[in-house]
Amino acid sequence: MAFVGKGGSGKTTVSALFARYTARRGRPVVAIDADINQHLGMALGVAEGALPRPMGAHLSEIKEFLRGVNPRISSAATMVKTTPPGRGSRLLRLEEPDDPIHAAFTAATPDGARLMVTGPFDDDDLGVACYHSKVGAVELYLNHLVDGAGEYVVVDMTAGADSFASGLFTRFDMTFLVAEPTRQGVGVYRQYRDYAAGYGVPVAVVGNKVHGPEDVEFLREHVGEDLLVCLEHSAAVRAMEQGRRFTLEDLEPANTEALGRLLKHLDAQEKDWPRFGRQAVEFHLRNAAAWADRATGEDLAAQIDPDFVFGPTRVSLLR
Repeated sequence: MAFVGKGGSGKTTVSALFARYTARRGRPVVAIDADINQHLGMALGVAEGALPRPMGAHLSEIKEFLRGVNPRISSAATMVKTTPPGRGSRLLRLEEPDDPIHAAFTAATPDGARLMVTGPFDDDDLGVACYHSKVGAVELYLNHLVDGAGEYVVVDMTAGADSFASGLFTRFDMTFLVAEPTRQGVGVYRQYRDYAAGYGVPVAVVGNKVHGPEDVEFLREHVGEDLLVCLEHSAAVRAMEQGRRFTLEDLEPANTEALGRLLKHLDAQEKDWPRFGRQAVEFHLRNAAAWADRATGEDLAAQIDPDFVFGPTRVSLLR
């Protein structure tokens, strides 16, 4: 699932709380920091020196592993962020965390989730690179992931509607939009809802920093039935954000209950593998025509394997 929202809405904090809550229930959880501001590790209680290797800085290594022996992909250099898997590609499973990708690019967190990060800009990126080049690692990861019931990938996305610059927004079973009870907060909701219309992307609103019934009513007036839960203004979360000691036991009961409702709502979503596959192909073809054919010097439509079936019905893990 993705957590999105206006900058400052608290989506990173809510992402971290949800990942902690879910992992504490014994579920396999990977939390991915795909925000240009890399703060998810801190919110999960990971020291700066214990962060994992940034995926965005090792794209060639990731591509080389994922392409496996897929004959449709001539080299790692011709893989782009939308390249879908095919027969011979290496697929990933959360239940097998020792594959080279999870082993190399995850770090443990105190509550049991594993953390992956895209990484920040470095000196070579400044003035010349787009952040989507780093987030592309997340899209490749999700395209090659075969997740099952009771397994969770929590992605803290960039602020606003920036994820619509690629097909990444279609890679999720559920998108939670974190909104403050303000006109700006619900404005991002409307933008996201309108962009996602027609793609079958479920969106639910998580009200955040709510101070009372008037805030709840404001959100309900503007987002209607899409409002799933509200998180109250939290002294415990403020302490966490200030670097003071925090555990889930410190969280207010109403906010803990809200996290449980998010998990229950997510578990009720049925994985739509056919849609996932169709949209992977659709956005790959769009990117190929728009820029990727020109950038690689190849016809990347040829990377699509028409006989490949997305999902657990055809899993071939190569080493």
